[in-house]
Amino acid sequence: MHYISTRGSAPVLTFEQAMLTGLARDGGLYVPETVPVMTPAEIAALAGLSYEEIAFRVMQPFIGDTFTDDQFKALIAQAYAGFGHAARAPLKQLAPNHFLLELFHGPTLAFKDFAMQLIGQLFQASLSRSGDRVTIVGATSGDTGSAAIEAFRGLSNVDVFILFPHGRVSEVQRRQMTTPADANVHAIAVDGDFDTCQGLLKDMFNDFAFRDRVRLAGVNSINWARVLAQVVYYFSAAVSLGAPHRLVSFTVPTGNFGDIFAGYIARKMGLPIEQLVIATNQNDILHRCLTTGVYQTESVHPSISPSMDIQVSSNFERALFDAYGRDGAAVAQLMDELKAQGAFTVSQGALQALREVFASGRVSEDETRAEIARTLSASGELLCPHSAVGVAVGEQHLGATPMITLATAHPAKFPDAVEAATGVRPGLPPRMADLFERTERVTRMANDRQALQALILERTGA
Repeated sequence: MHYISTRGSAPVLTFEQAMLTGLARDGGLYVPETVPVMTPAEIAALAGLSYEEIAFRVMQPFIGDTFTDDQFKALIAQAYAGFGHAARAPLKQLAPNHFLLELFHGPTLAFKDFAMQLIGQLFQASLSRSGDRVTIVGATSGDTGSAAIEAFRGLSNVDVFILFPHGRVSEVQRRQMTTPADANVHAIAVDGDFDTCQGLLKDMFNDFAFRDRVRLAGVNSINWARVLAQVVYYFSAAVSLGAPHRLVSFTVPTGNFGDIFAGYIARKMGLPIEQLVIATNQNDILHRCLTTGVYQTESVHPSISPSMDIQVSSNFERALFDAYGRDGAAVAQLMDELKAQGAFTVSQGALQALREVFASGRVSEDETRAEIARTLSASGELLCPHSAVGVAVGEQHLGATPMITLATAHPAKFPDAVEAATGVRPGLPPRMADLFERTERVTRMANDRQALQALILERTGA
């Protein structure tokens, strides 16, 4: 199994190399050269299996000979052992033909744990084998950072630096990043928004001298292994509702497009997905692009669903790569236009290809609050604001095909917003009850790449 860049001029890599590299050296994102397809019989055979066994069968064709089957199974088992629900990703019915996929039972109460806990195990196994040390830098709008810190904290061969937008994450999200005491963990509050943090991250990857000096690795959803781990729960959910003998659709609240792109990969693998619905909050660049064909960045407006407060959706590049017939030069040109002008126009053929797979919807702040209250009243399910965006948009797209909406975070990560909408203040699980009593460790920085790189060099001793 080989991996190629969406911009067409980076080295072809193995799974292990792509995982440890993150962003391609031409600025693109790695994708598999070909996507393995599962037969209907193979998909049907997933019914009744444990989440871990489904994960092995879905992911194994993508990893080549990086790990033996027994090694890979053991790493998967270790990754999900700390989840707070035996089903890992349980499915609940909200209404006739509308289901909720709970992805918040991991250690940091967000869907990012599914990928990050596994990546932590894969990195550790790979680095232990090679004896190498890496520096992980991640940008987060709230959930990726805490999941990455939880996965890599205390490891002897990894330093972790997480960039988050100062004042633009919830208090629970911030404290999950700033309270771990492990010496290899560094929380950096950046003046700006998520796109500022993501821009710093990409610029550091494109500074090859610095990148090589600190052995920079990325665990944002630019990392293919992140996307791959998220493909699994599309299969587990769909099979539990009758796939492959029955079509299903998914609605995904998304900002950086990684979670819904995992659904796209599941569809390419043969899972009978009728529609993939992009759910956006007021920062609706993806919805506007699918509607108009123009990808135009605007100012980011802070919302009660901060993990979706994004204008540059990195993983959309992967979808564009396929929509443009895997023409790396065409994608590189679009990304150059985006950097220079803050916008690009999708060609008619590519837009048609995207619309054949993806639908979209947008939800306002008031509509998000109303959905939290409505769902609690109708089903007893308490939603976080991001999940509420998904459920509201999912309701707009209900039809004869069962709709599965992804619940991406536990409501206790956003207690103020949930309480304002319902009068109910969600509590943290017992294992996190002392979160607000723990000491915080955080460094605040301006949007200054050179200063940030100097800090990383100083703390890693590189």
